[in-house]
Amino acid sequence: MDVRIEPSWKEVLKDEFKKDYFLEIVTWLKTEKISNSTVYPPGSLIFNAFNQTPFDQVKVVIIGQDPYHGPGQAHGLSFSVPEGFKQPPSLQNMFKEIRSDLGITMPTNFGDLTHWAKQGVLLLNASLTVKADQPNSHSRIGWMEFTDAVIKIISAKKSNVVFLLWGRFAQDKQPLIDETKHYVLKAAHPSPFSADKGFFGCRHFSKANAILVKHGRDPIDWQLYPIG
Repeated sequence: MDVRIEPSWKEVLKDEFKKDYFLEIVTWLKTEKISNSTVYPPGSLIFNAFNQTPFDQVKVVIIGQDPYHGPGQAHGLSFSVPEGFKQPPSLQNMFKEIRSDLGITMPTNFGDLTHWAKQGVLLLNASLTVKADQPNSHSRIGWMEFTDAVIKIISAKKSNVVFLLWGRFAQDKQPLIDETKHYVLKAAHPSPFSADKGFFGCRHFSKANAILVKHGRDPIDWQLYPIG
């Protein structure tokens, strides 16, 4: 499946990769492949969030639920779509909040968030794979245990990371985070069904940057630029 993971993450997660639950994930994905089921994202992008944001560079964590389940949409970064794909509604609302919060004119024709990831924003989905056209179809194969471990390891081994928890699903991860060492910002999910219930006006993007600057770290440039 051409699966690979960035060396610093491979080191801090080495014990997880040996656990029975993770071996069961691997077996499940191999079975899906043998049965010719379509799984997103492709193997080379399952750990894209980790490959784009090495462990020692993590400054902000944005937690999503699972990958997009349509052809080509998922590329291993929560909320993000590759160049050439229409922005999903939640991402459009994120861009509206950035525009309101920071006065930045965001793009309307692409939604690839790799620029954020390369600056230290870990765009983590709780499940790293999904079966085509079946949202949450891999939510019970072990990914939740793995990504919960990722959050706990970040919490234990790092300090002053900003966790952006949008919606009840992400906020359920709050107990995994040591808030004596880190910052948790909570708001409604940016989905069109809930964005007007507390996401709009949350100003999480400027607040995250203020926290980073307070601790002597470079703020995130939330602007996105045309690729190529």
